[in-house]
Formats: sequence, C-alpha cells, structure tokens
Amino acid sequence: MAHEALFLSVVTQPRFLTGQLVMTCGVDELVQQGRLNPGRYLARHLSADWGDLSDSDWQSNDTALRTGEDRLFSSYQVEPDLNLWIITEWNRSVTTLLLPSEY
Repeated sequence: MAHEALFLSVVTQPRFLTGQLVMTCGVDELVQQGRLNPGRYLARHLSADWGDLSDSDWQSNDTALRTGEDRLFSSYQVEPDLNLWIITEWNRSVTTLLLPSEY
C-alpha cells in the first residue's frame, strides 16, 4: 500500500500489530481528495484509544486486546457527516480502514 509508511510513521508505541494494513475504496478516495488523513486515527487505534464507542464496546475491545480472542474495532467522527471505522482482525493479520457505509 502506498500510504502505509505515512500511516505507520505517526505511531510511536503501538499496543498491538496491525498485520496487513488495507483501506477500502471509499477511504482511499477521501485520502486522494485530501479530505481524510487517517494516520492520526490509526495511531489512536494502535494506542488502544477506541474513539467514539459505548463503554461496553470499549470494554470489549480492552478484553480482546488482553486475550487476543476477538477483533479490535474503533470508530472516529472525522467530520459531522464523516466517520472512519478501523477493524483489526482477531488474529491481528489484517487491519482495515473503512467507512460505515462500506461494512
């Protein structure tokens, strides 16, 4: 991925590995248009700042981080009408940046 080095350069001490880093077409389009720089959101995700989630979802992520038995999910409100989701698979093999409409 062409953007991978840019994203990972903002992460100083990740709490877990991303695996392969991918983004959907919708996210890529927003990056190309200059409307989204997902690096800061990826850095938050990798530091276990799960963003705009309920307390129970936040706790589920914290448990998944400790046990490695479930995926890690973050949601960030980038703009009033733009949310970015980041999902790292349970086995930490792939991290996907996507828009909610692409799920």
